[in-house]
Formats: sequence, structure tokens, C-alpha cells
Amino acid sequence: MGLLSLDLHIPDSNSLKDKRRVLRRLLDQLHDQYNVSAAELGDHDIWRRSQIGIVCLSNDRAHTEQVLQSALGLVDRDPRLEVLQATVEWL
Repeated sequence: MGLLSLDLHIPDSNSLKDKRRVLRRLLDQLHDQYNVSAAELGDHDIWRRSQIGIVCLSNDRAHTEQVLQSALGLVDRDPRLEVLQATVEWL
């Protein structure tokens, strides 16, 4: 099992409602395209920051790594977000 933790900046967010809209769309995309579990883990009340976690469960570490890298690529290409830090943990 792999956990990808991301610290994100959401520069165009002017309210918690804006932030939630961006994150909800992102989390849904991650689940739909990569069949991963994703959730906001921190910075809940800060308009322009978020910490999210993306988990992939597989018995094949190479597959897990590829899925997490693809998920990171999706987040990185999103023009509404800036990835400040990305960390992978193996559990």
C-alpha cells in the first residue's frame, strides 16, 4: 500500500467554498480515473492551502508506484493548483 501526501496551494480560491469546489472535483477525478482513495487531511480552514492524501492498495509495489505517479501527474497538470510538496510512504 502506498500513500501519496500532497501539500497544495490554490491561488485563485477566495473562500472555503471555492476551495471545496476545486478539491471535490480533484478528488472525484482521482477516484474515477485511478481507482484510489483520496481525502483532504489538513489545512481545512485555510482558503488557499490544502493537504490531501491519496492511497493505492495493491500487492504489486510497481503497480502502486505507477498509479501514484500518474495521480501526481494529474494533480500537477491541474491549472487551479500548485503542488508545494509531494511525499510517498510505503505502508
